[in-house]
Amino acid sequence: MADISVTLPDGSARTLPEGATVHDLAAAIGSGLAKAAIAGRIDGSLVDLSARLLDGARVEIITDKSPEALEIIRHSTSHLMAQAVKSIFPEAKVTIGPAIETGFYYDFDVDHPFTPEDLEKIEKKMEELAKAGLKIERQELSSADAVKLFREMGEDYKVELIEDLGVDHVSLYRQGEFADLCRGPHLPSTSWCKAFKVTSIAGAYWRGDEKRKMLQRVYGTAFPDKKQLDEYLARLEEAKRRDHRKLGRELDLFSFNDEVGAGFAIWHPKGAMLRTIIEDFERREHLKRGYDIVVGPQILKTELWQRSGHYDNYRENMYFTEVDEQSFGIKPMNCLSHMMIYKSHLRSYRDLPLRFFELGTVHRHERAGVLHGLLRVRCFTQDDAHILCTPEQLDGEIKGVISFVQDVMGVFGFEFEMELSTRPEKSIGSDEDWERATNALLGALKDSGRPYEINEGDGAFYGPKIDIKLRDSLDRRWQCATIQCDFTLPERFDLTYIDADGEKKRPVMVHRVILGSIERFIGVLIEHFAGNFPVWLSPVQATVLTVTENQVPYAQQVFDTLRGAGIRVQKDFRNEKLGFKIREAQLQKIPYMLVIGDKEVENGTVTPRFRDGSNLSPMEPAAFAEYLAREVASFH
Repeated sequence: MADISVTLPDGSARTLPEGATVHDLAAAIGSGLAKAAIAGRIDGSLVDLSARLLDGARVEIITDKSPEALEIIRHSTSHLMAQAVKSIFPEAKVTIGPAIETGFYYDFDVDHPFTPEDLEKIEKKMEELAKAGLKIERQELSSADAVKLFREMGEDYKVELIEDLGVDHVSLYRQGEFADLCRGPHLPSTSWCKAFKVTSIAGAYWRGDEKRKMLQRVYGTAFPDKKQLDEYLARLEEAKRRDHRKLGRELDLFSFNDEVGAGFAIWHPKGAMLRTIIEDFERREHLKRGYDIVVGPQILKTELWQRSGHYDNYRENMYFTEVDEQSFGIKPMNCLSHMMIYKSHLRSYRDLPLRFFELGTVHRHERAGVLHGLLRVRCFTQDDAHILCTPEQLDGEIKGVISFVQDVMGVFGFEFEMELSTRPEKSIGSDEDWERATNALLGALKDSGRPYEINEGDGAFYGPKIDIKLRDSLDRRWQCATIQCDFTLPERFDLTYIDADGEKKRPVMVHRVILGSIERFIGVLIEHFAGNFPVWLSPVQATVLTVTENQVPYAQQVFDTLRGAGIRVQKDFRNEKLGFKIREAQLQKIPYMLVIGDKEVENGTVTPRFRDGSNLSPMEPAAFAEYLAREVASFH
């Protein structure tokens, strides 16, 4: 038998018998590596350990310490879960089960809804199958044979997937009696599924289509070892504790009501105050950077949405109405009004750039299944702005927005990551304009000196964009800010300016948000701070508490003094025990409690108590107001 030669990542070569597999290579390198190996990479493509090597290939051994390992482990565990479900519920039909950022899921077509008790049974069965150490084997079949196989098994969804692929051959993975359609790669055996947890269940339409059947989506997670799993589960419990929907109720910030409609938030006084604080901060920051505040209408004629391309490319996300037999679209974005403002005057190159800012409320039709508290709603307010500039000014304007994002995220205490989202399949505009826009964003990203990733095909339909994802205190990523570069809409709306040579030229438009949806950002803030907002953001900054009714007259004076100084203050003069009132204030996460007893009345002071239980020295009410003002000023 002839020998073959393969190249390892360090550039060294290994000689092996013809027909050798990735696992054979790992064993040739060392028994420890062979024991740790879970997959391989041949010429850049991930493969199973059983994959055969070809002469001249570049090969890397993947172990559970490799960056790629987690996705392989999770994908294999999703198959393990599907096998467990089929074992317990033979009538269940399997669909798809990918690995995702937090673990994996698998969608099942089953008549009876899964219960928490069912999830426990599924997890127990998974443990049995993992201990059995079933070999996971890849099999390649013609599409015709695979369709025949899955049809005989009654797996209609797999048949549909194969037929839609339109390929001659497909790959299957078998473990025991279970078989699944899959590209792979997978772990060598079920025994490698060492640390997993079935976490939750939800509904999901087949292929995300509301007209198709609702399936049961079972979520889980998996890690290489139990320590990592336990750490993740602890973070998950902390995330539940911080859930903005739970804290929103407890802190009386907002609510949702079925009588009003799904996806429409109702803001209570403290929540509305929190919004106002953030929105006032935004107005100040935009004015400092040369933006003009504008306001556009909620509905615009449908013809405008047709001209912009929204009607053809975004209509399923819009609401429409009719007034005086004229069709109108309720705005999902603010850009059209801003272009109308631009067109209201003849513009010179000397006028540019123009930066129009609007805290604009928009409506978008989100599917019921994806609505999630404040994080995904149907009515929200964006800190939206559109910059109209010359092509020569474009680079500086994009960099200015990146700098703006950096400044604002610093105020709120967020780190962030950036990615460039390129042209999607469904888009408008010429290839040349898309290339110019993409290169403009790419150049600004490179010059920023910050790392970034490329997100292929996820741009807006009218232009590429920089998506900015902030990281919260639990190291989760949230999409908030975005910067979109658009040569197309200025063309469609015939936006022009007179250049220095007296000729009409076409401006470029930058669509951008800093916080994005105010609703979504507040949801993220609540979870980031666990409701313990810094003093400058707190809807209530201090509460005045009396020990007995004897202190009420002086306590009222303190309250009036602080409110007159602009402090957001409330009072609790109820005839309740002081400990009870302090506990309530702590549950409301109010930063400062001012306890008024006989000593404070006698000395004309207050004794500030922070929400963590620590105390400041007694001081006069006016001195406390100054102290609080200094603390607020230190944040922004």
